Amino acid sequence: MHDIMPGTEDLLNKSMASGYIGFDPTADSLHVGSLAQIMTMIHFQQAGHKPFALVGGATGMVGDPSGKSAERNLLSEDVLQHNLNGIKKQLEKFLDFNSGANSAQMVNNYDWFKELTFLNFIRDVGKHITINYMMAKDSVKNRISSEAGMSFTEFTYQLVQGYDFYYLWKNYNCVLQMGGSDQWGNIVTGTELIRRKDGGEAYALTTQLIKKSDGSKFGKSEGGNIWLDPEKTSPYKFYQFWLNTSDDDAKAYIRIFTLFDRETIENLEAEQDAAPHLRTLQKALAKDITIRVHGEAEYEKAIKSSEFLFGNIGIEFLSELNEAEVIALFEGVPNFTIALTDLQQGINATDLLASQTTVFPSKGEAKKMIQGGGVSINKVKIDSAEAIYQSDTLINGRFLVAQKGKKNYFLIIVK
Repeated sequence: MHDIMPGTEDLLNKSMASGYIGFDPTADSLHVGSLAQIMTMIHFQQAGHKPFALVGGATGMVGDPSGKSAERNLLSEDVLQHNLNGIKKQLEKFLDFNSGANSAQMVNNYDWFKELTFLNFIRDVGKHITINYMMAKDSVKNRISSEAGMSFTEFTYQLVQGYDFYYLWKNYNCVLQMGGSDQWGNIVTGTELIRRKDGGEAYALTTQLIKKSDGSKFGKSEGGNIWLDPEKTSPYKFYQFWLNTSDDDAKAYIRIFTLFDRETIENLEAEQDAAPHLRTLQKALAKDITIRVHGEAEYEKAIKSSEFLFGNIGIEFLSELNEAEVIALFEGVPNFTIALTDLQQGINATDLLASQTTVFPSKGEAKKMIQGGGVSINKVKIDSAEAIYQSDTLINGRFLVAQKGKKNYFLIIVK
């Protein structure tokens, strides 16, 4: 919890309430940065309340200045619709859209903004919120004082989001808006609009922005965002992201991103403290989230992928993967492309590793390490520098996996 408007707790303890969180539709997938708000909605629904997921088809065309240093690119209607479809599919994995009175519901603010004219908007909405009120918001002050400045489009964003809250309050009896702490200013503009326009009451609740214990941004890896879409971030890489969490972060994240009860978490922490090298917390965290996002089968595949890379299972595992999954598994590993015609004629080990590819910088070095027994192809040690490799040695008809020692992998792709 970060901020909560007075009266919100009483509202939630009294009876079923409807509340919403807005999601940004600038991509066709949510990423792990969205998971904190998804978890808020899960808890909200499990406590007996009705969650609305608002996907900003209209606001995606404008851009939210909160926490941003530059104006975002505006999106076309076709792209936004594609993105909305992807996000809805992901939210259905977490929220129950068929549970009676408190079923989750998805709404798109484009549905009510598309018919609203500019003149009607400034007459019916703009007159209720003063420029002084809007200028006092930190998100506005920070941008106006920056070198880039702030466009009128972005300046009006808080009015647009405020109207979302008003519309949902008026038409869906939605009395609460939730979000990350950077959204507080936009949310209370909505409560203010409801009060000034119709004399109504509405409430606000925000959660802390998730950061790593070292202060860096949560949800990013060296390759950028960790997405919920398996096409953008493979289940293996998704699993590894959580598995590689530091001990301090794992203690925080297991409370935020899982539904484990207090006793389960404290027992896992005790196991972790007794044997930190076993990474009990990280494994429990990674397993729970990977299964909820990608399913049991993909989790099992991610485990096998780890075991394959650390040498515990054989090359036959790769035949269980499709081409995209093999490439994803070796993401970040040096890879080379060679022609199928060369393999059909046969290539000796030295040429394969030092001429056709640069696994070794020279043939001499390749021969020396092969003779020392330190080089493998497809997890089989090369017994001779003159050993011949042909197309029948390919995995899935496309790949060879070379290793220098146990940990240095190279992927050879045959076309």
